[in-house]
Amino acid sequence: MLISLLGKRALVGGSSQGIGKAIAFQLAHSGASVTLMARNEEKLQRIVGSLPSEQGQKHDYLFVDFDDFEAYRDNIKGYFQEHKFDILVNNTQGPKAAGSLELEVEDYQQAFDTLFKTVVLTTQLALEHMIAQRWGRIINVTSISVKEPLTYLALSNTIRASVVTWAKTLSRDVAQHQVTVNNILTGYFDTERIAQLNAKKAEQLGIKPEEVRASMEEQVPMKRIGKPEEYGALVAFLASDQASYLTGSNIPLDGGLLKSF
Repeated sequence: MLISLLGKRALVGGSSQGIGKAIAFQLAHSGASVTLMARNEEKLQRIVGSLPSEQGQKHDYLFVDFDDFEAYRDNIKGYFQEHKFDILVNNTQGPKAAGSLELEVEDYQQAFDTLFKTVVLTTQLALEHMIAQRWGRIINVTSISVKEPLTYLALSNTIRASVVTWAKTLSRDVAQHQVTVNNILTGYFDTERIAQLNAKKAEQLGIKPEEVRASMEEQVPMKRIGKPEEYGALVAFLASDQASYLTGSNIPLDGGLLKSF
């Protein structure tokens, strides 16, 4: 099966590193013109120049900070006045790691702004063009923790669950316009984020980060942590014409880690 996204424009959040970066590269390999979006402008400038462009793609980047909702709102609204997208990958930086007893109400509000409000706003802006052309793809990067919460990620557990239920509702509302909305429930992937979480957990437990990673790999039935490139492959499929009848789904990408259905 050949996946071609030639002629499509994609906006990818959190794409200066990790999963977002891998998604951007895979979409570009498949022919899409990609706009990167993140808060590290130096990395964005470097990455945008290295994206595949052999098929005539024109790539771009947008410097944003998902943690500053008011500034984000102004930036993204201004950008959409001049740009339209066929594919939107909602991916933001993760909130701080903490258990529920360590958090204040203000922490939940900040996480809601970062993980939920930015996603809803960006999607609303993208949908006008998608609905008008009767073709569009909304892909949300979420977490397996919406099904099986992780004790040290209370903010992510809570707010990403909101994204998943909102997306299910949205998928039914826009299906008649041939716009699909799907969530990827992310397991353990070899990224900078997971290295940071492992370092914090190792410090709390008084062990080495390598031991935390080994324990993590042992939990996964495939006995390894996922590669970001594998994530990009799934997103490319969901963005393609081949996935035109797939919507409202929560797709675990976790090496079999989830025990629930």
